Amino acid sequence: MSAQARALSSLRIVTLTIGAMVMITPFLYMVSTSFKAQQYVLKVPPQFIPDPATLSNYQRILFKDDFGLYFLNSLIVSVTSTTLSVLLSAMMAYGFARYRFPGREWLFRILLLGLMIPAMMLIVPQFVLAKWLGLIDSLPGLIVFYVAGTLALNTFLMRGFFEALPQELDDAMQIDGANAWRRFITLALPLARPALATATIFTFLATWDEYAWALTSIVSPENKTLPIAVALLQGPRGTQWGLVFAASIIAILPVITVFLIFQRHFVQGLTAGAVKG
Repeated sequence: MSAQARALSSLRIVTLTIGAMVMITPFLYMVSTSFKAQQYVLKVPPQFIPDPATLSNYQRILFKDDFGLYFLNSLIVSVTSTTLSVLLSAMMAYGFARYRFPGREWLFRILLLGLMIPAMMLIVPQFVLAKWLGLIDSLPGLIVFYVAGTLALNTFLMRGFFEALPQELDDAMQIDGANAWRRFITLALPLARPALATATIFTFLATWDEYAWALTSIVSPENKTLPIAVALLQGPRGTQWGLVFAASIIAILPVITVFLIFQRHFVQGLTAGAVKG
């Protein structure tokens, strides 16, 4: 390796290391602050290693108020929304990829319009529709609109993947007498694991962290979700940052878990969905 190549390699490593430190430092400080008492949170210079360390923030979060209920509500909403969205998107994507019917491309383009409209612009129409359907202040009301809001992106990702699957596999199963449902369930879905994993990660992250629609539609304390619970920890007379960061650490654990489970297929599914569609 030449001296110029070694210099470029060293520069690349240094740049990536600095970038990684910039990205991970706020997270490390959040973890550190979650173990600090309130009087040490704003200490100057900031301490990345809490001294003294305490578990009181986690104890107050886990055993005070209804934080466990909020966590369960978010888990129910996110798991249900993700399951329904990925399943419906997979069926729609398979239909767009494998079947030719009048208006196919126009219907797909209309579906993609959902990706071009900012979510905040839909808050008022969603509220009116939810009120008309009787879905205000309910977990099903969150699930319905979360599923609707994630269908377009998931269908776009998975259509490209299904189109990349060899048509000969479908033809062979069809000759053996397999109908469309059997081909979809036993052939397309197992081969589409990367695309399904990508859609699962995106959908779970979007529904788990969603705040605006949950704040708009949910009124009863027993129906509030985790993002609202974390926001409620910030009071008008001051914020107990140790509690906020402890709650935030607990809140990101399911997201990290889902990503670790599906990350093996994540990059492959993302690139496959972007090739064709």
